[in-house]
Amino acid sequence: MKKTAVIIGLVIFATSGILCRKASNGLPEEYYDPRLSGGAATTFSAASTAFGEMISGLGVYDQSIHSFGDRLFSQTFVSAPAPQFPGLGPRYNNVSCISCHHNDGKGTATAGAPTSSLLTRISIPGMDAHGAPLEAEGFGNQLQDKAITGWQPEIKLNINYTEIPYVFPDGEEVSLRKPAYTITNPYTALPAQYNISIRLAPPVFGLGLLELIPEASILKYADETDHDGDGISGKPNYVFNSFTEKKEMGRFGLKANTSSLLIQVAAAFVQDMGVTNYVFKNENNITDPDAGANVTPDIADSLLNATVFYVKSLAVPARRDVENAQALRGEQLFAQIKCASCHIPTFQTGIDVRIPTLSNQRIHPYTDLLLHDMGEGLADNRPDYLADGNEWKTPALWGIGLFPKTNGVPFYLHDGRARNVTEAILWHGGEAEKSKNDFAKLSKADRDALVKFVNSL
Repeated sequence: MKKTAVIIGLVIFATSGILCRKASNGLPEEYYDPRLSGGAATTFSAASTAFGEMISGLGVYDQSIHSFGDRLFSQTFVSAPAPQFPGLGPRYNNVSCISCHHNDGKGTATAGAPTSSLLTRISIPGMDAHGAPLEAEGFGNQLQDKAITGWQPEIKLNINYTEIPYVFPDGEEVSLRKPAYTITNPYTALPAQYNISIRLAPPVFGLGLLELIPEASILKYADETDHDGDGISGKPNYVFNSFTEKKEMGRFGLKANTSSLLIQVAAAFVQDMGVTNYVFKNENNITDPDAGANVTPDIADSLLNATVFYVKSLAVPARRDVENAQALRGEQLFAQIKCASCHIPTFQTGIDVRIPTLSNQRIHPYTDLLLHDMGEGLADNRPDYLADGNEWKTPALWGIGLFPKTNGVPFYLHDGRARNVTEAILWHGGEAEKSKNDFAKLSKADRDALVKFVNSL
C-alpha cells in the first residue's frame, strides 16, 4: 500500500511576506500556505512515487478500495483464457495502466517498446450524430500497435525527429525537436483519407479535484470570440457521454474530449488494453468480425469502479521553493507575460459530501481546462468534437517539476517532443505566440527564473 499523503491544514498566517497574497482587485485575500497545490489533498512527498500518494481523510473502507484500485492500476492483463485478469487484446497498446502512466505520471515518448506511452487516435473526415470524430473502418478510433498471439497489430508507428536550432535575442542557442510520424504495416488497407493524432499518456493525480471544479467557474474564463481583445480565446469542449447519453463539458484528455473520470478510465481499459467493461462493452475495433460484442465484460464492475476511485483519490504534490527568490521572480514574470491567462493558478472545488478532502478546496492546478489554438507547430489537424486541429486543452502544471524523478527522462507537450520546460514554451504558438515571444525577449536570468518557478509547481 502506498503511504497516505502527509497533509497540513490550511493555516491563517498573521504575518506579512510570501504567505500573504492579494487578489487582483487589490483587496486582501485569505492568508494561505502556497505549498497546498491540492488544498487538503496535498502530499509533501517529492520522491519518484509522489504522484501515487493517497489523499488523507479517507475512512478504512475507502482506503481499502483505493489500495485495491492501486493494485489494479499496476496489474498486467493477459489474453483469455486465464484464471486471473484475462481479456487483453486481441489488439492493444499496453498491458497495464502503469505501463503508460509511469509512477502515475507521464509516460515515455517512444513507439513500439513495452514502456511506450504514446497512442495514436485515428478518424476520417466528418463527425457522427453526436459530433464525435468518425471512426475509420477496420481501425475504430484508436490504432493498436500490439496484438496477442495469432493476431496482427493494426499498424506500426514510426517517429523521426529533426533538430531545429533556436537562437534567443541575447544569443543563447537551444534546439527544438520536431517529430514526423508515419504509419507502416497496416493489417488491412487504411482509408483513402484519415487524420491521426499522437498523444502521450498524461499524469493521473489530482483528477478528482479537477472533476469537482464547477462548470461555471471554468466558463468564466472562456472568451471564444476574444471579446476583451487580449488575444486569448479559450473555449470549452462539449462532448457526448455515452454512459449518461448526455452532452457534457469535457475536462479530461488532451483535447478535453472526455467529461468524467468513469469514462476516462473505462475508455482507457478498452482502447489501450482491449479490456471491455460495463461502460464500453465492445472492443475498440467494432468493425472487425472477429472482435464483436462481449456478452460478459472482461473486467468486473467492481474492478472498474475501484480503479476509478483510485485515480480520483490520488493526492497532488506540494509546491516547492515557495521562499526561493529566483522562483518568486519567475512567478511575477509568469503573470507579467500572461502565461497565467491560460494556466489559471487558482480554483475552488465544489462540494463532495462523500470525500471531504476533495470538497470545497482551494487548489492551484494552473489550467483553465479550456481549448486554445496553439498554432501550426503543435497542430495535429484532427478535430475532436468542438476542438479543431490546432486546439489543445491547457494542461495542469502542478507537479511538473517532478517529471524527471517520476519518469527518469522527462517529456513535455501532448506528444512528448519537448525535453524540458524551455523547449515546451518555445513550441507555443497561436494564442500563446505573444507570451512565447515575450519569454524569448527576457534576459537569460529572467528566463531561468520563470523556468525555476514552473518547476517549483
